[in-house]
Amino acid sequence: MFTRIAVTSCIVVWAGLATSARAADLDQVIYAPDLPMTQPVEIGSGWYLRGDLGYSVRTRGAATNYSIFTAGPTYTSTPFDSSSLDSDWSGSLGVGYNFTDYLRADLTFEYTEGTFSGATSSAFPCGANPVGTGCASIDSQGFKNYGVMANAYLDLGTFSGFTPYVGAGAGMTHVTWAGLNSANRCTGVGCVAPVASSANPGQDDWRFTYALMAGVSYDLTKDLKVDLGYKYSKVKDGAQFGYSAGDVASGATGVQASDNGFEKHEVRVGLRYSLW
Repeated sequence: MFTRIAVTSCIVVWAGLATSARAADLDQVIYAPDLPMTQPVEIGSGWYLRGDLGYSVRTRGAATNYSIFTAGPTYTSTPFDSSSLDSDWSGSLGVGYNFTDYLRADLTFEYTEGTFSGATSSAFPCGANPVGTGCASIDSQGFKNYGVMANAYLDLGTFSGFTPYVGAGAGMTHVTWAGLNSANRCTGVGCVAPVASSANPGQDDWRFTYALMAGVSYDLTKDLKVDLGYKYSKVKDGAQFGYSAGDVASGATGVQASDNGFEKHEVRVGLRYSLW
């Protein structure tokens, strides 16, 4: 009996000591407040690169008049018998950003080149040919245009991977005209002297440009789209070529001819690649 009481007392004492020790350990625990969970942040989402190739179905803006200088001085506005612009291909590269699923904008570098063709005729003789003969010329001149455009687009919703859109842009274009080369020839009865070709210096300047676009893009992959569209663009008119060295020596000043601006209707195809 005594033995059972002693054993029971020891167990109670041991349990009490263990409980006190655990309580002392718990007093040393420091409780920290709940820490906020780290959320992933998407950086740079919405940026894309683009590249486009365009084919002009119609290009207008060739000079329709030029000035004839006569010492005195007198400047006479004279129409070309014919004039036209040939500018088939264009290209652009750019970077853009998707602000929403429906609104995006990009900045593009644009480039195009082409040629001017014209024909003139006059009742005055060429060079040393006699009075009563005339003078005609076939004129040719190349040009290169490059510039920067800021464009905005409204995407009209995606349907089975297809996204129709409309857009508009504005910017500046540097127009560089090469020299005008004229192959002259005497016309009429009595032509006796050969006629030398002549050259006029080309002009260059920066001009305001605007554009309107419409088309549809298709999702090739999650990040890559192909774009097929129509683009109308208009480059402001400006100087095309100056007077020949002979006319300048005789007192001519200013510009002999100005183009009517570059108006293009293009079909364009391109790719857009999302960076993130």
